[in-house]
Amino acid sequence: MTTRVPFVGRAVPHVRAGIGAVCTQASTVVEYGPRGLDLMAKGIEPAAAVAQLLADDQQRESRQLGMIDMKGRSAAHTGKGNGNWAGSKQGLNYTVQANIMVGPEVTDAVAATFEATDGSGMPLAERMILAMEAGQNKGGDRRFGNLQSAAIKIADPNDPGRGGDHIALAIEVGEHPEPVGEMKRIYYTTGRRLGYRTFSKIEGNDVVELKRMLHALGYWRPSLGAFPTPPPNANSPKMQELRKSNPAAYEKALADNKQAGAAYNREFASFDDETIAAVDKFRADQKLNYQGNPPGLVDQRFVDALKAAYLAKRKSH
Repeated sequence: MTTRVPFVGRAVPHVRAGIGAVCTQASTVVEYGPRGLDLMAKGIEPAAAVAQLLADDQQRESRQLGMIDMKGRSAAHTGKGNGNWAGSKQGLNYTVQANIMVGPEVTDAVAATFEATDGSGMPLAERMILAMEAGQNKGGDRRFGNLQSAAIKIADPNDPGRGGDHIALAIEVGEHPEPVGEMKRIYYTTGRRLGYRTFSKIEGNDVVELKRMLHALGYWRPSLGAFPTPPPNANSPKMQELRKSNPAAYEKALADNKQAGAAYNREFASFDDETIAAVDKFRADQKLNYQGNPPGLVDQRFVDALKAAYLAKRKSH
């Protein structure tokens, strides 16, 4: 769920493990959530349940209601008094409702994206978030100046959840300029889903600097004598002079330097297990270990402590 109203998760989405889901929108009647779930729990299919809930509702034309059960059957009601654009779309195992949208392209995008991920192996939560994101990218709610929120709830009969209510996932972004994007970030980060962080093989001058400081303090290869300097590169004055005076010798020196540079990087510019062990030892000695820290964590606290210790060591000599 996402809307230009804060705290949408408190009123609109209702789920129950093994039963289904209800969304009560527009002129929201929160009670329709648990009442709709109770009806489906009795075996009443969504279309009949929607009709029963709205039968005596004098404000039915201002309501929007969507329901889906565990058999994948779904139904929705959009009152004639809903703000333009308002409507819904149903398909296999989903129903999507929208009101005060920029147009039907929003629900079309949500439905198309959800259908496209069917059979992909993605968790249901991820499929739903990506579908909402697609709708948001089409313009979403037309009330652009209002406060915005988003929420998702997943019920799983095989997961008791934290409270024994079988709510396997509940994320509510009460207010945010980009609520769906923030909900996606929270989901990816807390679930450690691929994409929540960027990573790569770490190699570079900063690792050389790290090793040089750890070496000076006795944490990395203390038996090593002087920390070696990297081989000269092609732009060094010596190499440029050789290029002018003896091109053939320059080409050979260039090839040799390239090979030596690769060997140097493997040894001194790569963040390897040996360096991680040195980092962890330094952190422990500096009392920088905190619960949840990953091995080899080089964060700002670590860098500040390392530089201070390194400078103190240099000054003492």
